[in-house]
Amino acid sequence: MSILEELGRPKRKPKELVVFVAEKIKRDENLFGQLVECLRTGSDVQKGICAEVMEYATKDNPELARPYLDSIIAHINYPAPKVKWETARVVANASRGSSESVGKAIPNLLLNTEDAGTVVRWSAAYALTEIAKHNPKLSRNLVPRFMKIAKKERNSGVKNVYLKALKQLTKG
Repeated sequence: MSILEELGRPKRKPKELVVFVAEKIKRDENLFGQLVECLRTGSDVQKGICAEVMEYATKDNPELARPYLDSIIAHINYPAPKVKWETARVVANASRGSSESVGKAIPNLLLNTEDAGTVVRWSAAYALTEIAKHNPKLSRNLVPRFMKIAKKERNSGVKNVYLKALKQLTKG
């Protein structure tokens, strides 16, 4: 059964489904491509679940996302908020030990720093700061932007993501 079929007839609660599918992918990494296909062809609900599975699976195995980064990045500004925030977190996970290819996500993530949704802004902050922490070349251009964004951000949780990263990135 394909992942999209599994999502179309869920017999589990949403969180159980995410964990079940992510564990399946951890056993067979080739299934990750089906998640990317789900981002292209699934309903908004399915896309959100697929992106959440990607985020869950890439926490422990960030290299799963690397071959598909362009497709994942293309969904960072998708209209459905859950897709926005979950794909941003996938990029954050993929930034660990990654090449500068995650830098392609920066323009899309910067757009999400002004989104009305707090979770979307928090996820964009998390992804941007993870990219900066793991990619020193990209960090140089991001640090001044973090200062500006943090200054105007009204939500303390989102602001703290930037402030914590700035403290770490400007040490020394």
